[in-house]
Amino acid sequence: MHHILLALLAGDLHGYAIMQSVEALSEGAMRLGPGTLYGTLKRLLEAHLVEETEQRPSRDDDERRRYYRLTPSGRAAVRAETQRLARLVTFARGHAAMTVTA
Repeated sequence: MHHILLALLAGDLHGYAIMQSVEALSEGAMRLGPGTLYGTLKRLLEAHLVEETEQRPSRDDDERRRYYRLTPSGRAAVRAETQRLARLVTFARGHAAMTVTA
């Protein structure tokens, strides 16, 4: 979920663009299949973290594409989760140096 929310920080995206963005953000470590993406988007829609938009970047855009955007709650959620992860990384870095030798 966090990766999808991060991808949508850049603006409104359709499903395939979200998949590409997540792959780029994770440097290829995470590849979402359509089932995973749309199942997660459904949960994000139900939680009111994202919403579908009718706006199109151009008139030539395929009308079958669905575009998604972050809601204000979605922006708050991605910010909070990013801060939580940053605290975990800080903690891990501080404790990784403290290795126990037998």
